[in-house]
Amino acid sequence: MNELNNTQLSNYQKFVVLILALLQFTIVLDFMIISPLGDILIKSLNISTKQFGVIVSSYAFSAAISGIIAAGFADKYDRKKLLLFFYTGFIIGTFFCGVANTYETILLARVFTGLFGGVIGSISMAIVTDLFLPQQRGRVISIIQMAFALSQIAGIPLGIFIANKMHWHISFLMIDALAILIFIAVVMKLKPITAHLSGREGQKYHPFKHLLNIVTNKRYQKGFIATMLLPIGGFMIMPFTTAFLVNNIKVSHEQLPMIFFFSGLASFIVMPLVGKISDKIDRFKIFVFGSLWAAVFALIYTHLHPVSLWFVIGVNILMFVGIMSRMIPASALNSMLPYMKDRGTFMSVTAALQQIAGGIGAVFAGLIVYQKNKISPIQNFDILGYIVIVVFIVCIYFVKQVSKEVTENGTSAQPIKEYGEV
Repeated sequence: MNELNNTQLSNYQKFVVLILALLQFTIVLDFMIISPLGDILIKSLNISTKQFGVIVSSYAFSAAISGIIAAGFADKYDRKKLLLFFYTGFIIGTFFCGVANTYETILLARVFTGLFGGVIGSISMAIVTDLFLPQQRGRVISIIQMAFALSQIAGIPLGIFIANKMHWHISFLMIDALAILIFIAVVMKLKPITAHLSGREGQKYHPFKHLLNIVTNKRYQKGFIATMLLPIGGFMIMPFTTAFLVNNIKVSHEQLPMIFFFSGLASFIVMPLVGKISDKIDRFKIFVFGSLWAAVFALIYTHLHPVSLWFVIGVNILMFVGIMSRMIPASALNSMLPYMKDRGTFMSVTAALQQIAGGIGAVFAGLIVYQKNKISPIQNFDILGYIVIVVFIVCIYFVKQVSKEVTENGTSAQPIKEYGEV
């Protein structure tokens, strides 16, 4: 696929952005909706906060395992075929979540869904780096990541409403129905993506050797470390957010959709702005600003006592603005590290490491916070705020290393080296 010589997107590129954003919406919503349903699941399945932490982290760990296994093959096949294969598994897994009715069955369903859904984000990022120039990627990534905001504006509030009025199973079946429609659109409209396969005629491809070359590449290792640290804070706080809001802040289940709606709406407005700015000025500076901003409001959020609903909404909005201002520039910087022949594997390893780090964060948080009973306040939630600040500060250092690597040694827009070199 030829890349454009300017920053304007072609009609086909606009379609690719749209379909990847919708696809990412279903993936994000499937993963995100577990946390808002946390209090409902804890009570309906009669499980502890530790068990709920295991449910959340099970998706992450299984996604990490599949990501590592698939990484060596990620640059061997047409990216469209890979996308369809893993999206099929995601659809099946989400259906299993929609019919699970015990702790054991929901745990197995989340593991299965993670095995497939956790790889899709890396495939999408590989497609972005194949089809879009570096100076376009900030905007493109911000639009695709608006799936996160859209899930909060529409998906999560609707999912909570359905769970409150009907049953939490229906929330997953609703996601599955939308995913099937998107699957059909990908089959019919997305063109094969095979540019990364050019120049390999007659060359034997060794998936695990290719994977080893990627993970031992010092240039790429900087991105791996930074990416691992990026999601830990969110994974620690988010799984227990609704339980904290309901049991500590005394927010009702009927009020929860409003919190997610307005937070998502703010993210929806802010993300395109951050994406455009990150294509014009130093992305690392934006990342540092977003990290410091998010750290301040994460600390405030985790120390809240019963306050008005609108105060909670305001703090939540400001915290998510900071989080989005971290994720977009960091993702754009990381996308500049791998060369075309390595992108699929690099993105798969990156996604796997993120999932491992996130899973560890969720389990660790589950060991820190606890409830004396199902309706008592969440204890030690404030400690998570202090830990998140430390993680953010350490992450700034490693993202700085990625920024220096890109600045001093060039981006993936450079001429591609011969296949087999690292």
